[in-house]
Amino acid sequence: MIPEKGLYIQMFSIHGLVRAENLELGYDADTGGQIKYVLELCRTLSASDQIRKIDLFTRLIDDKSYSDDYGQPIEQVNDKFRIVRIQCGGKKYIRKELLWPHLDEFVDKTIIFIRQEKDIPDIVHGHYPDAGHVAMELGSFFGVPLVYTGHSLGRSKKSRLLEDGHDLIDMNRKLKIDHRIDTEEHILKSADRVITSTQQEIEGQYGMYRNRTLPMYKVIPPGIGIARFYPYYHDTFSSRTEEEEALYAKASVVQELNRFFTHPDRPLILVLCRPDKRKNIQGLVKAYGEDAELQAMANLAIFAGIRKDISDKEETERDVLTRMLLLMDKYNLYGKMAIPKRHDFEHEVPELYRIAAQKRGVFVNPALTEPFGLTLLEALACGLPIVATNDGGPREIVHNCQTGTLVDPTDTKEMASAIKDIIIHPDKWNQFSKNGILNTRKFYSWVSHARSYCTEMKEVCRKYEKTFITALEPKQSIGKRLAKLDYMLITDIDNTLLGGNPEELHALMDLLEKNAGKIGFAVATGRQFESALDILNTNGIRIPDIIVSGVGSRISYGDSLDHDKGWETHISKNWDPYLIASRLKEIDFIRPQEATAQTAYKISYTMAPGKDKLARIHHVLTKNRFKYTLIYSQDQHLDILPYRASKGKAIRYLSYKWGLPLKNILVCGDSGNDAEMLKGEPLGVVVGNYSPELEPLRSAKQIYFAKKFHAAGMMEGILHYQFIQKAKGMMPDGN
Repeated sequence: MIPEKGLYIQMFSIHGLVRAENLELGYDADTGGQIKYVLELCRTLSASDQIRKIDLFTRLIDDKSYSDDYGQPIEQVNDKFRIVRIQCGGKKYIRKELLWPHLDEFVDKTIIFIRQEKDIPDIVHGHYPDAGHVAMELGSFFGVPLVYTGHSLGRSKKSRLLEDGHDLIDMNRKLKIDHRIDTEEHILKSADRVITSTQQEIEGQYGMYRNRTLPMYKVIPPGIGIARFYPYYHDTFSSRTEEEEALYAKASVVQELNRFFTHPDRPLILVLCRPDKRKNIQGLVKAYGEDAELQAMANLAIFAGIRKDISDKEETERDVLTRMLLLMDKYNLYGKMAIPKRHDFEHEVPELYRIAAQKRGVFVNPALTEPFGLTLLEALACGLPIVATNDGGPREIVHNCQTGTLVDPTDTKEMASAIKDIIIHPDKWNQFSKNGILNTRKFYSWVSHARSYCTEMKEVCRKYEKTFITALEPKQSIGKRLAKLDYMLITDIDNTLLGGNPEELHALMDLLEKNAGKIGFAVATGRQFESALDILNTNGIRIPDIIVSGVGSRISYGDSLDHDKGWETHISKNWDPYLIASRLKEIDFIRPQEATAQTAYKISYTMAPGKDKLARIHHVLTKNRFKYTLIYSQDQHLDILPYRASKGKAIRYLSYKWGLPLKNILVCGDSGNDAEMLKGEPLGVVVGNYSPELEPLRSAKQIYFAKKFHAAGMMEGILHYQFIQKAKGMMPDGN
């Protein structure tokens, strides 16, 4: 249902340095045009009556090497737009390829944030595959549409790198390229809409994917900030009074450029990009360096990101910058070529375009591949003609704006010739400048972009709602349900929930069904997931909201049966089941259970009771320095799990993730593998048919030993704690 008050959209852009003002674009390979695009989109959407609220989620960075701005949990940009920073993978700044193992932590903490806010989004929109993964998981949990913008795609990058002679093993080690591609395939399978900047993206880039036909696509070209990127001649003819900061920025840029040039009044060839190999900076330097005529008529200024010391940069950036300097030296371009170390995006970059236009220069994008090319639009809006790569976005920009020249970026002679052709022909320069100014405003304003985006998002919601209504019961709504619940009943299956009088079981399930709006229902069992499902179905038990299976080694949700990836990431640390099993082969009194009893996070054995047997197993495991959880129950079942896994730890994780107070969780069990989850802050119920191994728990204040067996004992415990009344708010929690 489309809300009357407008849409609440959650945007995700996880990597890079994200803040509302003074963007440090080009600081590194991860702080590029995607960040600028997302911020401008959010800012413009927040001014629309069709938007109720918009939150941009990114990673919190508390690192002495970076501004304190990136460590601010919430940055209120305006009344409707916030930047929300979520911590994951520590607080130090790390490149995007190292973030993959921490994304499920980001998902979990975002769920906590959403529950605390008590405001579920209408749409989640991920930018780039890391954020796409996060948005996909959240969309599935909360039953809301997933929108995705790739910005750049893994398959095309992999293909390009292989053509350049890069080793695939090295690519996967450094870039996690195959993992990225696999994630992109999953996102395409789940996305309700994919937003692209050009038709070429759909055909040439998404067309390389197996799941390319599954999502619907919408081309919405990005906009530009017309107020900031105004034409160069305004400075001469307009009566507008510039802000002092803009005037200072202009003076600073002129001073910095003049520092490099012997003849500063010559036309300026301007380049503005990250120090990335595919940006092909060295191709342009070669084109300039090999053409003496071009050197004589124009200066070259390359703003290749932000740097203090090249030796401190990442290897790939260091290589690009070093090659640029070596080429400058090779062609003796001193006095003709400027290579400033930094630029202020907010104020200096617009002035750079206008200064280059006033000098009747050219902006060049020599990239080998270019999905869109936002800097081209900025240059054109300021009246600066362009020479750009004949690839992707530049083709559509040049076609729509009727301006500029497209070239083969690998042909240095063609590139140099195109630049000269514009500079030496005043009529062509004037026509290109005029067309760029007029047509960027016609085709590429942020207002029109936001209008198209809102129209498309409403359509996405309508289609999603139609699918939602068609289904008998929505499979993806578990997140919305759990986000609203404050009470949960969690029970073991065998000999607790099941095993007694069927009528008593049905009475219990009817009670839970009648109060389902207030109380969640979960099971925590030693059974494998499939086995748990089978026995619940056999006994006519509805699928619980949560299934904790394999003695806490897996958590699954609702009808969708999606497993909790955050939990698996959490428990997988320092877990090596194959090595543990090989070391336990020396023990002759344990026997591995059947293959169906084993999982990736649980090794199961059968062991008869005996003095010092458990001590021997602990000795073998600890002398090999394994971290583990060992559970022995019913005098026969021996389970070894990751040290972070158990039914009790799973319950505490669920409490943390979904904001369920432990004191509002009622836990029921009957045997030793229930002991840990019965202890502590949750309300505990031990049914009357319990195993003697639970006898030591009688002294615990928060555990009630029922007289009745199985489901009847659970009902007795519910009445003892007056659990239904508390959930309904009919009495305080403390009673």
